[in-house]
Amino acid sequence: MGAIEDIEAAARAGGAPTGQAATQLHAGEYLTFRMGTVEYGIDILKVQEIRGYENPTRIVGTPDFIKGVVDLRGVIVPIIDLRMKFGIGDVHYDEFTVVIILNVADRVVGAVVDSVSDVLELAADQVRAAPDFNSTMEMNVITGLGCIKQGGSERMLILMDIERLVASQDMGLVERKSR
Repeated sequence: MGAIEDIEAAARAGGAPTGQAATQLHAGEYLTFRMGTVEYGIDILKVQEIRGYENPTRIVGTPDFIKGVVDLRGVIVPIIDLRMKFGIGDVHYDEFTVVIILNVADRVVGAVVDSVSDVLELAADQVRAAPDFNSTMEMNVITGLGCIKQGGSERMLILMDIERLVASQDMGLVERKSR
């Protein structure tokens, strides 16, 4: 099981909120998207636009998850494939594959995902703390779990701090600001 699947399983089992994730819970509007079979959410205020996938120009020497760059109205935008970054299933590109153009850490970056769902507003009582695994770098970008009740069922949404992910040292896309 991958790191993201571990979070989802622990949350369903009633994992207790601990550490940094417990202090970052907040209500708000989230753009929801899918990677594999899991649904994620990012702060809508970080989203600039959503585009269909186009082949970027590959830059030699970058990690595999950095697909390359595209020219977006005169701005050179690095494209990262979040599916590859998180090791989620078989990565393929089709008519549903999209790029979420983000404005994070004073930089424009594109993030490839399987599909975009919708924009959801989550109240504070719909956001739960993610279990604190402290096992990998990816865990510190998970800020919580959104629990959405529809009809008689409930679905879970993994809430991600996309700015922290893009500013992470292994991405190398933005300078880290001291906090």
